[in-house]
Amino acid sequence: MSTRTQILIYLALFAIIDAVIPIPVTAMILIMVLFQKPAWFKDWVEEIYR
Repeated sequence: MSTRTQILIYLALFAIIDAVIPIPVTAMILIMVLFQKPAWFKDWVEEIYR
């Protein structure tokens, strides 16, 4: 399974969780990525755009 497919699946799961639980999980993850700039996110982006 490609990384792009995995990311889409994870985003779909987060959307479902976000709809069921009123805590904005996706927004919290986005804030974490923006402020902490984790290495795994940079690797994912580089792999998608290769």
